[in-house]
Amino acid sequence: MGPGVRGCPPGRWPADIPASAHVFVSGLGDRIEIGGEDGHHLARVLRLRPGETVTVADGSGVWRPYQVADVRATGVVLDAIGGLDREPAQSPRLAVAFALTKGDKPELVVQKLTELGVDRIVPVVAERSVSRPDAGRAATSLERWNRIVREAARQCRRATLPAVEPLVPLNQLAGHPGLVVAERGGSAAGTLEVPPGGEMLVVVGPEGGLSDDEVKALAPWARLDLGAHILRAETAAIAAAAILSARRP
Repeated sequence: MGPGVRGCPPGRWPADIPASAHVFVSGLGDRIEIGGEDGHHLARVLRLRPGETVTVADGSGVWRPYQVADVRATGVVLDAIGGLDREPAQSPRLAVAFALTKGDKPELVVQKLTELGVDRIVPVVAERSVSRPDAGRAATSLERWNRIVREAARQCRRATLPAVEPLVPLNQLAGHPGLVVAERGGSAAGTLEVPPGGEMLVVVGPEGGLSDDEVKALAPWARLDLGAHILRAETAAIAAAAILSARRP
């Protein structure tokens, strides 16, 4: 039984069953109506029809299959065709801290980390970071990233929305028991064990990388090698997530 959810056995992913769409709601009742932007997307963009299957999740990992009962001007009505389920928990938990870069590259990173199953996304400002937004811009970016997370999770049919943390200075990550610095010359991913505390926090620096003083201050539990070449910051974050996510059961 899934923790905290009566009658919710773990073990299936929403992507395990054929469905025309995937959406998030706050409650998974026997009949639900999807309105607003999501309802418009289902009814007017995807043009769903009665009888089609939709998977619906609550963002915490619990999900349920539904069938379109009615399509209205304001959205769709869904009837449950199965019980509550919970997508499997993966171990270790995976978090990625990436140093901000200019432009829309952080949006790409957030999107791809969501698709790759990362549990926690932590934007940071490092010593060599060029992008240093003020509090107002940082709050606006966080709101935008959370929208991107939701859209990406719908597309890849995750039932759990990853947490996107507010922007913090890199040094605030020091002391995490499973902190891993991604850098050339590090260890192969296959040699890393489950970290202390059950969460691996991978740190990816900005263009130019982390300084020696920053790496020393972080005192990483391990170092992760991403290959022989020097990667762009956004590529390194995505590569680290892909390598480590693929190793989880």
